[in-house]
Amino acid sequence: MAVTYNNLYLDIRQQLRKSGIDAATLEARELVCFGTGKSREELQRDGGLYASPELEARVRELVDRHLAGEPVAYLIGEWEFYGLPLDISRDVLIPRPDTEVLAEQAIGYVRGLGECRVLDLCAGSGCVGLAVASQAPQSRVVLGELSDGALKICRQNIRRNGLSGRVVPMQTDALEKPEKSLGDFQCIVSNPPYIPRADIDGLDTSVKDYEPHLALDGGDDGLDFYRTISEKWKSALNPGGRLYFEVGIGQADSVLRIMRAQGFGDIQVVKDHRDIPRVVFGTLCTEI
Repeated sequence: MAVTYNNLYLDIRQQLRKSGIDAATLEARELVCFGTGKSREELQRDGGLYASPELEARVRELVDRHLAGEPVAYLIGEWEFYGLPLDISRDVLIPRPDTEVLAEQAIGYVRGLGECRVLDLCAGSGCVGLAVASQAPQSRVVLGELSDGALKICRQNIRRNGLSGRVVPMQTDALEKPEKSLGDFQCIVSNPPYIPRADIDGLDTSVKDYEPHLALDGGDDGLDFYRTISEKWKSALNPGGRLYFEVGIGQADSVLRIMRAQGFGDIQVVKDHRDIPRVVFGTLCTEI
């Protein structure tokens, strides 16, 4: 039986809700839009028209794949972060609302600096650094990332958001001391891998089977990157500059102690919208 675009959307939304998906409204809309080749505006405009059987079948196949564990962002190849449209592939983590807290905290600081250089270390899709650049027009941002596949996505997202003049991607290994040629920064922001290695196999299927383990594995206790970045990368941070980290559940106190031991002061912890400590940041003392 023929179905209208609107009824197809409503049917998919109900199916996702019955499967326990909290973001059923958003995900149903994105899957129907992608599967039918329509923008959000076109879907709303054409809601009363009938979808072809071929388009309906395509949408339902996408839904089946999603219910089997494949994230919507990988199915449609894009996602939104801090109001920015981003290309997404399985070479990068899917940007999450929790990480917008990290971006928001860094943006508030960088806006007050005027002209400055910012490093987004372990950049992934570049979401945090691009959000900073979009909201702090006087900043110049480097997206530091080790993975070739992720760097490709960074380049695409820089172009997609019209930030080629102020954002550059650069291959960097966060676990190695930075090259002097990289220069100095007034702010370093990082959402590094922080899942304890033994915990990865117990993660949700949508994460452990689809998202890149390189971007998840934080070592035996999940803190390897916090230790190394705090120790080795402070040489790339101007005295008086700030280092911002996203942290996993239960890690804030440990990261605070790591940063304090490396000469960071005025360390603060910021909670996310679920009241979970999510961001730890501190200022590099003038004497290192």
